[in-house]
Amino acid sequence: MITIVRTDFKNKDFIELVNALNTFLKVADGEDHDFYNQYNNIDVLNQVVVVYKGGIPLGCGAIKKYDDESIEIKRMFVSSESRRMGVAIEILKELELWSKELGFKKCILETGIGLKNAISLYQTNGYKSIPNYGQYENAENSVCFEKHLE
Repeated sequence: MITIVRTDFKNKDFIELVNALNTFLKVADGEDHDFYNQYNNIDVLNQVVVVYKGGIPLGCGAIKKYDDESIEIKRMFVSSESRRMGVAIEILKELELWSKELGFKKCILETGIGLKNAISLYQTNGYKSIPNYGQYENAENSVCFEKHLE
């Protein structure tokens, strides 16, 4: 059975998972990594989710206010050995629930165009493609999504 913990950027397991995510993205992003990495500071993430099984951290995600009605999903990651177990879906559901509790009407996010599993996850869970926003507006290797919360 998994346990979902709401925490913040200071959580040591979140920090370790984000370090693993950064290692993964350094390869996946290639020469664009420095551009994307500048927007991934975790010290602004006060709403963080870490998923555990038997005390072992499996994955994480966070939310950050984007504007008065939108919250941005950040730092979604599931360790390679924990994939295909539904962990990412549980993280996404918890982040959406927390977003609703905070009064936001929609979630937005950016992911890499080459991250096919991430894109599939978001599409399967009701996220619709939108024009790239904010700092990703002219980023050719980005794809952005939104989901209206009910």
